Amino acid sequence: MLGKKKKGEEEEEVRAFLGKGAEFTGKLIFNGSVRIDGDFKGDIFGNGTLVIGEGAEVEADIRVDSVLVSGEVRGQIDVKKRLQIYSTGKVLGDVNAPAFSVDEGAFFEGNCHMTRTETEVHALPLERSADAGKG
Repeated sequence: MLGKKKKGEEEEEVRAFLGKGAEFTGKLIFNGSVRIDGDFKGDIFGNGTLVIGEGAEVEADIRVDSVLVSGEVRGQIDVKKRLQIYSTGKVLGDVNAPAFSVDEGAFFEGNCHMTRTETEVHALPLERSADAGKG
């Protein structure tokens, strides 16, 4: 359901929606939040959150900020923030994400590479001893 949010889901206005029974093939580029409840094939790029609803079937290479999966996704997923696979979700493909969680009952088949967020990279302390640079 469009207005129903699962625990931990960001409060963001849905800017585009592909409903159940609808099919789309091509490239989707967006800002904000997009929800797919139908069938999508192609590429998805965006600055924001992609929500894959229960019953949705997506075959795509995905590069967005966050992905919340309750349906099925096949393809490469690269996220800047997080990937969440809910209990009804299924992901078949490789994942690059700084944060990745899989609920009990969910399905994941592929490889996962945990990337550092930009904040974490800048927050790392310099590994320099107090005697460094002294002769």
